[in-house]
Amino acid sequence: MVVELIKKNKNAVTLAIGDGANDVSMIKTAHIGVGISGQEGLQAVLASDYSIGQFRFLERLLLVHGRWSYYRMSKFLRYFFYKNFAFTLCHIWFAFFCGFSAQTVFDPMYISVYNLFYTSLPVMAVGIFDQDVNDKNSLMYPKLYAPGLQNLLFNKKEFCWSAIHGFFASCVLFLVPYGTYKDGVSPKGYVLSDHMLLGSVVATILVIVVTVQIALDTSYWTIVNHIMVWGSLIWYFILDYFYNFVIGGSYVGSLTMYINTWTHDFQAMSEATFWFTAVISCIILVIPVLSWRFFFIDVRPTLSDRVRLKQRLAQLRSRQSQDILRTPSTRRTRRSLRSGYAFAHQEGFGKLITSGKIMRKLPNGADFKFAMPFTNNTSKQVSVATTSPKDNSSKNSHTLDTINL
Repeated sequence: MVVELIKKNKNAVTLAIGDGANDVSMIKTAHIGVGISGQEGLQAVLASDYSIGQFRFLERLLLVHGRWSYYRMSKFLRYFFYKNFAFTLCHIWFAFFCGFSAQTVFDPMYISVYNLFYTSLPVMAVGIFDQDVNDKNSLMYPKLYAPGLQNLLFNKKEFCWSAIHGFFASCVLFLVPYGTYKDGVSPKGYVLSDHMLLGSVVATILVIVVTVQIALDTSYWTIVNHIMVWGSLIWYFILDYFYNFVIGGSYVGSLTMYINTWTHDFQAMSEATFWFTAVISCIILVIPVLSWRFFFIDVRPTLSDRVRLKQRLAQLRSRQSQDILRTPSTRRTRRSLRSGYAFAHQEGFGKLITSGKIMRKLPNGADFKFAMPFTNNTSKQVSVATTSPKDNSSKNSHTLDTINL
């Protein structure tokens, strides 16, 4: 009853936690239900969305996993809207040049596999593995959880920014290749202002640009991220080659323009015009995004930006300290010490000489005492010549001390 009143009057996201059968209704009423597996059975666990073993695990569930989940989902949605706006609006710009005849700039097969094969894996990797700060800093700075409560990472404003970003990307993706190939002629005399060639070039640059964009949006790289991001880009060229050369189908955003059905007399990829157009389009679309982000990180950094910077500095210091520890020591080892056996001494001194220990020189006037093991239990006397501080001017003035061993 209390949870239902809060949901209606406070307009807030509620969480209920319980460990018994009497908490089942409360757990089901709340937006998020957490069950504790305890001595009262598993009724609360079965009715909950998340299950924990002890109540103290709730802190990590909220501040670490809950925050990461919101962060990943927000970034997933922003990128998903961006890449689909960039993809869809290209058809609108092409409609102005085809008399609004409902002709698409892309091949129907490319339209079918764009979200399925070409751009699905990178955004999936971000939605599963990405994180801005690690779990230790998430627990150390609880205020990082505040943007989720205030719904700052994805709202109407963020949706509009994603739409504007996609709108600008679609304009560049269509107009730059169109201006390049409008009146172009290949060295062999073929006219480059072809509908299928334009669609192929725009489709290829679109896949490259959105892949570069998701690489810039990724904050935490793993081996899975590298495979999914760069593998999807490689997969585009492999699938395109297989569809056009092996099967002999129509264009699917191909880099290869077929002059006729059976021969491949012209390849757009072999022309410098295509690569120049692709590089120019990527620079035009990436540089403003990087400038915008660097400006806000430098002028108006959020708590997440400051914690991320602190985390990277700590990682850099840790790597530097590890490199220092890995450098070989210049100190001589025991094997490099020159040692010999003085046959004039007793047998017990041989162990001292061959042990390789470095005896530190004591200051003048200090008591010179040491214990030396002998094979027998009889005491020995050793004469040690020491120089008195007062007699430094005389080279031959020595005193003979006797030490009982």
